[in-house]
Amino acid sequence: MTSLYLLIPLGVAVVFGAIAAFISAVFDGQFEHLDEQAKKLPDDER
Repeated sequence: MTSLYLLIPLGVAVVFGAIAAFISAVFDGQFEHLDEQAKKLPDDER
């Protein structure tokens, strides 16, 4: 039971950290122009 006092806040902190990383990536523009990035990949379907 005492381990829950550590694990629950740690889990919440990890979730908020992941959300902050995602929001930061969106505002930095990492998800824009994905169709152009896909064209730069090599075509291995031969």
